[in-house]
Amino acid sequence: MEKTETLKDGTKVLIRDQTLDDLDLLMDFYLALPDEDRRYLRVDVTDRDVVKQRLALMDSGLLFRRCALENNKIVATGALEIFPDAWRKHQGEIRVIVARDFRHKGLGMVMMREFYLMALEKDVEMLVTRILRPQIAARNICRKLGFREELMVPDYLHDLTGATQDMILMACEMKDFWKELEQAYLDSDWQKYR
Repeated sequence: MEKTETLKDGTKVLIRDQTLDDLDLLMDFYLALPDEDRRYLRVDVTDRDVVKQRLALMDSGLLFRRCALENNKIVATGALEIFPDAWRKHQGEIRVIVARDFRHKGLGMVMMREFYLMALEKDVEMLVTRILRPQIAARNICRKLGFREELMVPDYLHDLTGATQDMILMACEMKDFWKELEQAYLDSDWQKYR
């Protein structure tokens, strides 16, 4: 899968599936992120071996990754993870991170749309995401897309600095996600760039 998207400001980015060959590009992306952004990621993305192991998980058929590139440089990445157990096989977990210079341009919405479409192909009925309490902007974006805060577990996880954080589980039925995503596009002036 490969396609070009035009962002709100007219910037063109290439959206494509991520591969194991993207390790160097992905390391450049992660290392350019400010410490504050990396702090809330699940793993230490400054460790090349950890990132390589995460990319290798795509071979399982349960983890799907896409990235956005501008001038052969990754500017956003994300994943859709399908749960293998019977209890949650109808769910997919979605994660997206966008480079600071590309925020507020609609790239996060483009990436979320890509994972929505991918989730439909995989027969996912519900999308979930786990967010740490300080990730206010991420929670706001998810709310805007129809996600609800279903559960807050106090002092449940440690961020990468070792600080204890509350975890918030957010969920969204696929039909609600599409309605909110469509409305977000209609409410913006983005259409003039399409």
